[in-house]
Amino acid sequence: MSTLGVAIIGSGGIALANHLPGLALCPNVKVVAVCDNDPGTLERAKAVTGVSVGSTDWQEIIKRDDVHAVIICTPNHVHGPISIAAAKLGKHILCEKPISMSTAEAHEMWKTAEAQKVRHMTAFTYRFVPAMRYMAHLVKQGAVGTPYHFRVHRFQDWGVRPLGWRQQKQFAATGEMGDMLSHRIDYGHLLVGPIARLVAQTKLLVKERGGKPADVEDWVAVLADFKQGATGVMESSKLATGCGEGKDSPDRCEVNGSEGTVVYQLANPNQILRASKDDKGLKAEQVPREFLVFPGSPRDPTQGDPGVVFRYDQNIEFIRAIREGRSCAPSFAEGCAAQAVMDAALTSTAERRWVDVVYPTV
Repeated sequence: MSTLGVAIIGSGGIALANHLPGLALCPNVKVVAVCDNDPGTLERAKAVTGVSVGSTDWQEIIKRDDVHAVIICTPNHVHGPISIAAAKLGKHILCEKPISMSTAEAHEMWKTAEAQKVRHMTAFTYRFVPAMRYMAHLVKQGAVGTPYHFRVHRFQDWGVRPLGWRQQKQFAATGEMGDMLSHRIDYGHLLVGPIARLVAQTKLLVKERGGKPADVEDWVAVLADFKQGATGVMESSKLATGCGEGKDSPDRCEVNGSEGTVVYQLANPNQILRASKDDKGLKAEQVPREFLVFPGSPRDPTQGDPGVVFRYDQNIEFIRAIREGRSCAPSFAEGCAAQAVMDAALTSTAERRWVDVVYPTV
């Protein structure tokens, strides 16, 4: 196909801020339809995109012949139904995280997409941060030696403001775990590999937001053993008072190994901290130019806010994978793996015990 037609399903802030600019960097790609169950949000999306085709019914949109791929930015509870239906119609799929409400549903999404031979991608956006890409390269090349410890935290101050569907279990399944920790679980998989077992705890501290009940956790912590022997410590909170929110709030990931340490911080997306076993402390190191953009991205890394523009590269990877007939990175396989860890953490919290992580396969 000369022009790839894309539909955006769920046309709120994430779709317009992250995905629309990314698609604009892709040659021969056209947003042909937008969809949202809120009429006001739908009309705003049509105005911003200039797209005339819009609907509140996603089933109507995915049946269109001019839609070759879909980007799903809806509440979590419809990720699975939309993805599975779209795959069965031969549409390629980029789905926001967490991709499902459960591991079983994620597995079904993955299996269906594979069976239908469509490209499928999980929006683990932070994989595209230059510092994370460089960190992953260094770890893979043996810069830290044998990994001993994986450590990550994400601290934001969201206070008691309303979170809409994200504060309700029936629409989100989990709170802070799916919203923010899912990305950090993916860091662990990327840098160290699969988790063997874990013990977790969650807390719901703010039980009402915007006059409506909240019934999902706003803090989560996980202690893990990786299959290759490393330890893992993960913590994420929406109630870290004074820490702010977004790209400038604390988001730190580090791997300590037999030969050294590498540290990533979202606040410095083009820089890592690094030390060898003979160093007396961590030293800042700029990310090499070849890691500042994803391979094939036409972005100029000197232009725009570096804490924002890396997000556009995930759309470039999605479109390139479609064009090249290859798997996306990360795919639904990575989304399903993160879901398996989250489900194990929920079981651990409920039963107050260590739980083995079972990863589905296709």
